[in-house]
Amino acid sequence: MSADSKDTVLKISYQSKGVYTCPVCEEEFNREEMLSGGGRLNAGSLTDELHRLYVPSAKYGSVYPLAYQATVCPSCWFASMEADFSKLPKDKIQIALNDSAGRKKEAELICPGVDFTQPRGLIAGIISQYLVLRCYDYYKTDISPTIKQAIAALRAAWLLEDLDQKDQGQHYDWLSVLFKKKACFLYSEALKRELAGKESLSGLNNLGPDTDKNYGYEGVLYISGLLKYKYGDTRDGERRFSELSEIKRNLAKMFGLGKSSKSKPGPLMEKSRALYDMLAKELNEFD
Repeated sequence: MSADSKDTVLKISYQSKGVYTCPVCEEEFNREEMLSGGGRLNAGSLTDELHRLYVPSAKYGSVYPLAYQATVCPSCWFASMEADFSKLPKDKIQIALNDSAGRKKEAELICPGVDFTQPRGLIAGIISQYLVLRCYDYYKTDISPTIKQAIAALRAAWLLEDLDQKDQGQHYDWLSVLFKKKACFLYSEALKRELAGKESLSGLNNLGPDTDKNYGYEGVLYISGLLKYKYGDTRDGERRFSELSEIKRNLAKMFGLGKSSKSKPGPLMEKSRALYDMLAKELNEFD
């Protein structure tokens, strides 16, 4: 939050009227929601990772919508996407309760001093996404936990990039890369499980990865390929060649890349074509 010249507090978020009950520790709390009107959000460019950037406003400064997406119990720090908060399997409640101190300790190592009883800032937003990533380990495959963990890891990485811009020299950029590598693994794992029939992606209606637009299954394939290109293991040349070749083939199938087809115009098509060209260049270097 910030203040204008009259010292009136300018609100970025508010406490919802609905009362949430934590399925783990039974704490009752109000969920923090972001206010979106009044010039708080000024949409900027879209990154190659399909992350929407926002231009700071003169009145409110920088606003981070991703900081408010997770539902977090302020007492035991159990967290999930809002739709799944009450769906924790009963046989996992005690496990999640016993693990409360553990997830708090791990979160403190990333960014210390977070208090979820207070309005969220950028650091609390990062921890909220980390907790989502952590807590979906308690869920079963019917709600598609792996892709939700992948998205949470990527969102945490984006928020860490924002924090690095505000507070440089604290290695938040390094942490961001670690989370993107984690997202790379989880996106790949989610697609493998979908293909094997072990865990569908259908447990998530909006596959994001950001909040401004749903890029669907094709977006998942694109992000998985992009992350593998940017953050995948490069130590084994043959494996790298095989993985990049498969990504290139998938992009060509999805979008008709390498041809004159323009059947799917738009940002995802543009980003996919750029990735296709980068893949082709690296694969040519293998030759």
